[in-house]
Amino acid sequence: MGLKGKYTAHIAVVASAVGLSLAAWGAAALTDTEATNQAAGPSSQGAVRPGASGQDDKGPDKVPPVKTPESIAHAAEAGGKAVNITIDDGPDPRWTPRILEILKENDVKAVFCMVGPNAKQHPDLVKRIVAEGHRLCDHTVTHDTGMDKKPVAYQRQQIMDAKRMIEEASGGAKVEYYRAPGGAFTPASRKLAAEAGMRPLGWNVDTKDFERPGAAAIVSTVKNELSNGPTILFHDGGGDRSQTVAALKEILPWLKSQGHPTSFPVRTTP
Repeated sequence: MGLKGKYTAHIAVVASAVGLSLAAWGAAALTDTEATNQAAGPSSQGAVRPGASGQDDKGPDKVPPVKTPESIAHAAEAGGKAVNITIDDGPDPRWTPRILEILKENDVKAVFCMVGPNAKQHPDLVKRIVAEGHRLCDHTVTHDTGMDKKPVAYQRQQIMDAKRMIEEASGGAKVEYYRAPGGAFTPASRKLAAEAGMRPLGWNVDTKDFERPGAAAIVSTVKNELSNGPTILFHDGGGDRSQTVAALKEILPWLKSQGHPTSFPVRTTP
């Protein structure tokens, strides 16, 4: 090989060595960068941090509120064979405490659908209901079963005034449901309730206890109609509720014996 050839070969060897050295350095640098990024967390790898989309990073993350559906709820939050105990027209100073005791004895929670002035008159009972883990429901101001035929302004007054009365009586607890008297819902009343954060609440089993048919008849209705759905309607106001009290003493243990735990009605949709 001539001098020129030896010189060319030498240059090639040197260039190759330099190239390998640079490649090895680059690989090491890349590995170090990845390790640093992983140690720093996802934000260093291009993940969007809370507030990085134009929001103030110093403020708390803002989660959009869950919209309350306008549809009438019947299902139980717990699903399965769970049932919902709902109690209307109180609170009543004679019957509500007796029903609360029965609920406590059976470790059952219920929804109390209150008439606004009754709640205003008996704030001690409203606070007790909340303290014992039950939920509140707006049952309007005057329990007008014909309110579905009245102007929207009247429906709004009935719903919102009762909500305010119940909240004030409770000391600020949330009113989570709205039940129209006699089921007199309208699209407008359901919308009003939902916009105020109250899920419209229906029922599947009407015990007819307000007619005072006898405790045995109330119990029989529950047993025969429970297949209609999970939400059961009772009353603690509007008159003599001794039959309701007697029926609940039998019904609540029976529900448990049949594998029906108690739940609350759903407030949102999946």
